[in-house]
Amino acid sequence: MLTGALRSSGVDCLSTREPGGTPLGRRLREAFLETEETVAPIAELLLFAADRAQHVELLIRPALNEGRIVISDRYADATFAYQGAGRGFPEAVVNQIIQLATGGLKPDLTLFFDISEETALERTRSRSETGEQVNRMDAETADFYGRVRKAYLQIAEREPDRFRIIDGDRSVEEIQASVLEIVKPLVEKLPSRETA
Repeated sequence: MLTGALRSSGVDCLSTREPGGTPLGRRLREAFLETEETVAPIAELLLFAADRAQHVELLIRPALNEGRIVISDRYADATFAYQGAGRGFPEAVVNQIIQLATGGLKPDLTLFFDISEETALERTRSRSETGEQVNRMDAETADFYGRVRKAYLQIAEREPDRFRIIDGDRSVEEIQASVLEIVKPLVEKLPSRETA
């Protein structure tokens, strides 16, 4: 929805996701998320790092170099939260791997759609019951998602200039209005926006 709103305003943007933003990433996503095999936590951490390195090198940096805005569904904060807090890897190890995979590239803005662990689990159950595709991460416990949520909130506290928390329990329309309210001033400050 954000990509559509920006494009309709004449903003050149790329919409992508992790894992799966590149052809290699799509294969890694399928191998990781859709496998019924047990995945070792270290393999999970390194797999996401490999996807991110490919994503940054072949998609994100080139788009930024062309002056485009990049909107990514997940990025390095997800590794900090899911593999760091969720899986229990030490923060220093996770940060080192993130640095290696991204080359230090950080987003200007991160939006965290905050919902309770109970709501997250309910949405997962609902997807499963309606036949929507679920993946191995959907099978995690409320405790796991509690650690992940807490990690995201810690990032927000440490980096308030970059990180925004959006109440994900509201309607889609209300959430979209909040997103646009946050993003619009940032986009208007960009040099390319003034010449568009």
